[in-house]
Amino acid sequence: MAEQLHIIARVLASPQEVDANAWNGLLALQSHPTPFLRHEYLTALHESGSATPKRGWTPRFMTLWDGEDTLLAACPLYLKSHSYGEYVFDWAWASAYEQHGVPYYPKATIAVPFTPVPGTRLMARDDESRALLVQAVCQWCESQGVSSVHVLFASNDDIKTSADEGLMLRHTVQFHWKNESPTAPESTASPDGSNAAPPARYASFDDFLASLAQDKRKKIRQERRRVAEAGVTFRWSRGADISPADWDFFYRCYERTYLEHGNPPYLTRDFFARMAQNMPEAWLLFIAERDGHPIASSLIALGDYGTEGLVAYGRYWGALERVDCLHFEACYYQPLQWCIEHGAQRFEGGAQGEHKMARALLPVQASSAHWIAHPAFAEAVERFLEREGQGVEGYLEELQGRSPFRQG
Repeated sequence: MAEQLHIIARVLASPQEVDANAWNGLLALQSHPTPFLRHEYLTALHESGSATPKRGWTPRFMTLWDGEDTLLAACPLYLKSHSYGEYVFDWAWASAYEQHGVPYYPKATIAVPFTPVPGTRLMARDDESRALLVQAVCQWCESQGVSSVHVLFASNDDIKTSADEGLMLRHTVQFHWKNESPTAPESTASPDGSNAAPPARYASFDDFLASLAQDKRKKIRQERRRVAEAGVTFRWSRGADISPADWDFFYRCYERTYLEHGNPPYLTRDFFARMAQNMPEAWLLFIAERDGHPIASSLIALGDYGTEGLVAYGRYWGALERVDCLHFEACYYQPLQWCIEHGAQRFEGGAQGEHKMARALLPVQASSAHWIAHPAFAEAVERFLEREGQGVEGYLEELQGRSPFRQG
């Protein structure tokens, strides 16, 4: 970074304006990469009509280059005309702006549309490049009259850099499961921890159940029994083994979930067709069947990057028939069983859902960073975030005292 005179900032109107290998190569260098920031995923969102200016997502990807063709840093930036599909709620901020006659939209969001999964948002070759990326985004937004910048579900590296650059931090709670048996004997290690063995993984789903408190273990067994006694069985397919017919059935389920709540689905059928074609290895599909007919499905995303190992992400589900406890079986127990059998390190259950703790998905903090252009509103938001942060901290402490695992 010594030759800063060669650094060029480019704002792109489409992910297709940057080479896929350059983008994905930069992603692979990050501390917390996920499949959702891959070039194929972002391109599919736009080309499928899922995240487009017409739907309130106008891409303005910020990129920094060393000379003409070396990508130093990049982030997916969108100008937003609303706050839907983000899962970090700022409706009260927008309302306050409106009450004072100040426009809140367009705002700038650095995020993966419709994807509340923590991970890298500010891709960079080093910390200095990441800081320059944040500076470039804020300077560009200020020059364009954009009200604010919101870096959502960011990695620890992103959060540290954003805080160093003066952005305000906001925290929320998610629930994640780790394939780490708390009842396994502790490994011996040297005093500095350098020779510590990795945590023991569960040997089976029954081994996982044995780690839980008696009431939690009993409840899960009862819920699984109800589904089995209703005559429901499951099969799973991964990657290229997911057939076009299974993708079609999944989309019927996915679409119905949204329509039952009175909303059209965020993602189009064409988006999933592009995933099947361009990122098949990133998907795991469970289909529930009864009397030889499919009745429900759940789609899980998979990521496997270096030292972090295989990670599963709970994403979408839907059912065409009502069966007691089917949601728990399709969205938690089947994926957890698969994760144990295939050595996945972690299963992230998605946004919100305190009920997930009973299934051993434990609370974790997810963070975002915010820049507000208007000085008076920036001060008000900072006071709000301080109060909110105290509440989130207390909530986390309360949840952490309610472990589902057996004691001793």
